[in-house]
Amino acid sequence: MRIMQYNFKNKKITVMGLGLFGGGVGVAQFLARQGAQVTVTDVRTAQELSPSVKQLEGLPISYKLGGHCEKDFVNTDMVIVNPAVPKDSIFIRLARDNQVPMDSEINIFFQLCPAPIIGITGSNGKSTTTTLTGNILQRTQRKTWIGGNIGKSLLLHLEQIQPSDIVVLELSSFQLEELRNAQTSPRISVVTNISPNHLDRYPGMTEYIQAKKGIIAYQKLSDYVILNHDDPELQRWEKECKGSVLWYSTKSRLSDGAFIDGNSIVLSVIGKTATIPCVSGIKIPGVHNLQNILAASCAAYLAGAHEQPIENTITTFTGLEHRLEFVRQINGVQYYNDSKATTPESAMAAVSAFQSPVILIAGGYDKGSDFGEFAEICTKHTKSVILIGKTAKKIQELIIRKRGQKETPSIFTHNTFRDAFQQAIAIAKYRDVVLLSPACASYDMFLNYEERGKQFKDMVLAL
Repeated sequence: MRIMQYNFKNKKITVMGLGLFGGGVGVAQFLARQGAQVTVTDVRTAQELSPSVKQLEGLPISYKLGGHCEKDFVNTDMVIVNPAVPKDSIFIRLARDNQVPMDSEINIFFQLCPAPIIGITGSNGKSTTTTLTGNILQRTQRKTWIGGNIGKSLLLHLEQIQPSDIVVLELSSFQLEELRNAQTSPRISVVTNISPNHLDRYPGMTEYIQAKKGIIAYQKLSDYVILNHDDPELQRWEKECKGSVLWYSTKSRLSDGAFIDGNSIVLSVIGKTATIPCVSGIKIPGVHNLQNILAASCAAYLAGAHEQPIENTITTFTGLEHRLEFVRQINGVQYYNDSKATTPESAMAAVSAFQSPVILIAGGYDKGSDFGEFAEICTKHTKSVILIGKTAKKIQELIIRKRGQKETPSIFTHNTFRDAFQQAIAIAKYRDVVLLSPACASYDMFLNYEERGKQFKDMVLAL
């Protein structure tokens, strides 16, 4: 059995941070099945974490929920830290001071996975790019596994993953920090873009960018990185890349990488060229999605996919849930759920994707983002903006300032999500788009962006 090089059997292991997005659950299940004595601890209560606790039912796991206990970080053989745990936690310091080894779910997977890994990161678009890349490769002869930050731990599938398979992982900045600690980077890395994000967690952009650079930090000469040529920050990365750099662009023709030529995607990769006539068949709107498609096509082609699987995937892909997701059309009004837009940049991309007048529902938890440019895009591309949550006042003031003497966009603020939605229905006319694209995280009013998106869709479907 391959995974015994770690040997977890009978070891006392504390899993710090269960969370609600799968990482903590996956590693806890894996360790319990390896015969470890697992203690799961989280500051949230059992009730708040009930969806995750339910997935661990029947396993020999003990729980310390609603707060951490010092002895679980001292009297233990190992601490597994969930990416969401703040780096300055006193409990992490306690484990370190007591020489307790620390690791993470993503590091264990990288150490034990026998197949090559394509790692995908970026401030926006990484889930779409990961899914597209995986879907293309799944249409080839090669067994493909998709996981990581997209909500699925692949640790439980380690026994089935063969060296001839390929793994496609979405990687967050927090996971990349862990990989940097383990001095590991993927064989093929993709970076979609860099814009301010998680500034409630990082002191500033420099530290956030440094975390993202974990995806290239330990690449070898024989490895590849695929970068967005349209992103000014990523253009600066080239000199730090040890492996071969491939670019993709919606604006420029490139000698190495992927670009658009009329109705075709052109791929020029390690001496091979493919021209795929498919642009008119793309179902997901917006330039940002065209960039995601180029990135995925380039990565999959580099990994051995031919033209047909790429074209078939691109022209049938209708997008992911909560990402510029078309919900329905009623009385000529189209409703789109883009709840995953938790940054100003992702919401700006969504707003700019439509030709029709946009009624935007935005606002939420404040991650320390700068909404200046977002406010400007709202004045150019929206008919009305309806604001909710902690950031509502801040965004309202910025739009008023940018709008100047103009009447549009009209601005409304509401205390509840339902009231904001009712306002949108009241002002929507034939051919308008009602768009939920919050530009903010959801934590001030919802459990997560998925709950927010689901409530929006439920309200639309109830009309």
